[in-house]
Amino acid sequence: MNADFPLDPDAVAPLALSQALLLPRIAIESVSPVLEAGEYAVKATVDQSIDVSSKVFTDGHDQLAVMLHWRLSGSDEWSASSMAFSGNDTWQGAFWVPEPGRYVFCIEAWIDRYASFCHELQKKYQAGIPVSLELQEGRILVQRAIDSSHDELKEQLKTLLGQLVGLLETEQVALFMHEHSARLMAEAQHHAYVSFSHEFPVEVERPLAEFASWYELFPRSATDDPARHGTFNDVIERLPMIHDMGFDVLYFPPIHPVGRSHRKGPNNALQAGPLDPGSPYAIGSEEGGHDAIHPQLGTREDFRRLVAAAADHGLAIALDFAIQCSPDHPWLKQHPGWFNWRPDGTIRYAENPPKKYQDIVNVDFYAPDAIPGLWLELRDIVLGWVEEGVKIFRVDNPHTKPLPFWQWLIADVRALHNDVIFLAEAFTTPAMMARLGKVGFSQSYTYFTWRNTKAELASYFSELNQSPLRECFRPNFFVNTPDINPLFLQHCGRAGFLIRAALATMGSGLWGMYSGFELCEAEALPGKEEYLDSEKYQIRPRDYDAPGNIVAEIAQLNRIRRQNPALHSHLGLTLYNAWNDNILYFGKRSADGSNFVLVAVSLDPHNAQEAHFELPLWEMGLGDDAQTSGEDLMNGHRWTWYGKTQWMRLEPWHQPFGIWRIKPL
Repeated sequence: MNADFPLDPDAVAPLALSQALLLPRIAIESVSPVLEAGEYAVKATVDQSIDVSSKVFTDGHDQLAVMLHWRLSGSDEWSASSMAFSGNDTWQGAFWVPEPGRYVFCIEAWIDRYASFCHELQKKYQAGIPVSLELQEGRILVQRAIDSSHDELKEQLKTLLGQLVGLLETEQVALFMHEHSARLMAEAQHHAYVSFSHEFPVEVERPLAEFASWYELFPRSATDDPARHGTFNDVIERLPMIHDMGFDVLYFPPIHPVGRSHRKGPNNALQAGPLDPGSPYAIGSEEGGHDAIHPQLGTREDFRRLVAAAADHGLAIALDFAIQCSPDHPWLKQHPGWFNWRPDGTIRYAENPPKKYQDIVNVDFYAPDAIPGLWLELRDIVLGWVEEGVKIFRVDNPHTKPLPFWQWLIADVRALHNDVIFLAEAFTTPAMMARLGKVGFSQSYTYFTWRNTKAELASYFSELNQSPLRECFRPNFFVNTPDINPLFLQHCGRAGFLIRAALATMGSGLWGMYSGFELCEAEALPGKEEYLDSEKYQIRPRDYDAPGNIVAEIAQLNRIRRQNPALHSHLGLTLYNAWNDNILYFGKRSADGSNFVLVAVSLDPHNAQEAHFELPLWEMGLGDDAQTSGEDLMNGHRWTWYGKTQWMRLEPWHQPFGIWRIKPL
């Protein structure tokens, strides 16, 4: 048995009286929003109101005063506001976060002697019980407040005491209960039995961390000839079309030099031809590593020009931060101690059985020679790209790297640049995905890609809206990636792409698509969720005006998202009744209730689906027979709904979803 952790309850020392006398008399419990008792910060965005609640109570019947305090980390100045009692020992308050950074808040509570006096006085007076003694006690409370006050407050309290003299009993009760009297006494009186909660952190980021549309492309494929490597200048020519589709973030897979050792050929072939570009995730060659640019993409000045041109089109550039190396990466010669070498002197390549990545080797974060050099080098790489104007990073497989590393790196980067956003590309266990959010990742890839049925989607949307995920996890609903060609899309045709686009754009404030989705590309390697002729291993020019594209629909979906505040977050999603298992029906409503959007999506890409459904009139305080205004946000058509129960028909050959704005008439 470990002596430090006794199992016998009798072996635990009793609480000493001296210790008991120091314990708080007032209990402050169940504070929200809080993650892991305050070990990690809950997530928020600029200009958000942070709603705080807590159970606060004490013995007896004394009245409590409860205050909410908050400050920006690094500041010594606290702000404060009163919390309101809402019943069942629950107190509620809120504070506003006007700028990005780490905030902390805490709750203070004390026994309010004057409020307790007024509460007892009012009850007795209303019950017809004589209160002359209570009135005397009240005057004593005011006199004590005078004795402990100064200047103007003291004079105001003297005036109050003087007004009480000679008044009738009824008039004295009214004066004691008056709001002005309560305010003066609250300012003057001693706080009895003050208790404080712990301080709890809130990480506040810019709005793009919660609401953004991501578009992914390989710069090398921004060409009209598969034999010509695309350049940054070619990407600049594509910016107007990407902007017109309504995207906010343009994301590139790694743009660094690609190694030649074990370079992969088309469709992940083990042998590459002399002109095959290889996987951009095999980072590093004699031309440089993670801080270098692939020479065929252009110069650093070309990259800077691209960043500026993207900003002119309202697009932020996101780069892939993939901590892996080709066998040709300069680090293998410069820092061999950052890697694990096998007994025969070779280095182990990356594996994720049955997948093998012979063109990639991994660093060892805890190798003796890697601390602190490797950690500092990786941080400096991020900071270097930040200096080039990149403030968003999509991190490749962060769950295969140490959590302490991410907790340190993200905090260190944000201490210098609090507008940097990190997206976790983590398809792993729920606990690990949540933990990545807790240690600092702004947002994450999700299981959305594999949720297809009504039951699966309803369950997942609900889970994301509940604690603890709602406090630590912002889901980015990517509909496809270069690594994932979802089975649903492989055989569903154009309607299936519209279905997934509607679910992603309406289901979360964050969504993303990999180029080719707008062309309904779906040709797969047989039996796999992988693209045939994958762009990871070859250059793939595209005709973005090809017949059957859904460019216009994507542009309208993004326009709807921008114009409706209710859609700016995954939070607040509520599932409603539609009596058909092939139709998912939900709604989102802005905090002030002024914007209410209803979404119905057929999950069947082949057949028309019909259903009766309920309008959530109760959420607007309306009766079941009320009239409401409806508007189709895809085409602008308007109508009047009569009553709660309605009917819909969704046709895959036309539009397999409906997006309606509802208003009371």
